[in-house]
Amino acid sequence: MPLLKRRTTREAEIPTSSMADIAFLLLIFFLVTTTIDVDTGIYMELPPPLEDTEPPEISDRNLLTVLVNRDGDVLVEGEFMTLGDIRQEVIRHVTNNGADPNYADTPSKAIVSFKTERQASYEMYVDVLDELRSAYVDIRDGYARSNFGAPDYATYKERLPADQEDQVADAFPIKISLAEPDAGTGG
Repeated sequence: MPLLKRRTTREAEIPTSSMADIAFLLLIFFLVTTTIDVDTGIYMELPPPLEDTEPPEISDRNLLTVLVNRDGDVLVEGEFMTLGDIRQEVIRHVTNNGADPNYADTPSKAIVSFKTERQASYEMYVDVLDELRSAYVDIRDGYARSNFGAPDYATYKERLPADQEDQVADAFPIKISLAEPDAGTGG
């Protein structure tokens, strides 16, 4: 009689001892490779809340009005304009320095008022707002290039010591007024 009985049937068996390691590695892999959506939108610094102060008087000369209707038409000072022409009109308005009586007295007094109809598309709103901000970027780039030898405003800001004032931003403050959308003519 044999001492050890020989096993004749084999049972299928899956080794589960490393399953925890595999699950942990998969978890690490997904944590490393997964991107998390960041809120997208328009970065804007909102003004402080108004207290019981009267809004300052603004001369019509210093105010450039930009309107977008529900059809996507852009009106600058009541005249139809293409999206590509808005930037040059804003640059002309801000850098006028009192030369043309139809544009701003000084860059510090120049204000761009942007208003839309409620039915205007979001894409058009963003495109026009982008053109308005790009106009100020172009102005600041040119000023930084001609007065401080920097290739653009961003480089000027990088080179600027922490204790020194931003002379470019002081010379050309971004003043874009965003008005509440109109209900529009269509309701």
